[in-house]
Amino acid sequence: MRLFVLGATGRTGTEIIDLAQKRGHQVTAFVRSPQKLKPAASLSIVRGDPLRPETITCALPGHDAVLSAIGPHPREAFRPSTLVADCARATVSAMSAGGVTRLAIISAAVLFPEKGLYFAFFRWLLQRHARDLHAMEDIVQRSGLQWTIARPPRLIESENASFRALRNRLPPGGRAMSYRAVAAFLLDAVERRSHVGEIVGLAS
Repeated sequence: MRLFVLGATGRTGTEIIDLAQKRGHQVTAFVRSPQKLKPAASLSIVRGDPLRPETITCALPGHDAVLSAIGPHPREAFRPSTLVADCARATVSAMSAGGVTRLAIISAAVLFPEKGLYFAFFRWLLQRHARDLHAMEDIVQRSGLQWTIARPPRLIESENASFRALRNRLPPGGRAMSYRAVAAFLLDAVERRSHVGEIVGLAS
């Protein structure tokens, strides 16, 4: 498959690129800072702005799916922002114009109505980011694309790529998982054409 990756220089994005190449895919990384990635035979690096749909549209033709790992820098997640929603709006517009219909995109488990102090604390802490994620999900669900929205819990560094996935809810005990496992889920979803039109809770 030819895969188009947004947020490719982030921690989940780099895992998507690594796993996708190991699975034999051709990958296009659409990034603001090309110097952050190492060139490879199966990797095309395209400089562009994910907030400008016209620049995405120019690079999209010929791809089978878009995988978006766009998110704010961790310290920015506590501040008001529309970054994720704005990028999703640009992505949907570009995909519609470019004729690419498959989208797998990362949201967060904080949007699930889980009970208990642990989840209540993170909903309070990330309330501004959650509003941006809600807006992004609404844009994606109304897009007419073949979308999958992944909602992982807290992400950690680990080589473990295993995951559990449940439609519309967080798997029991799902408090953390690796960036690599999220990447594996997104790749599985586009390879197998699974979880289309679904919000999927993830955990390790």
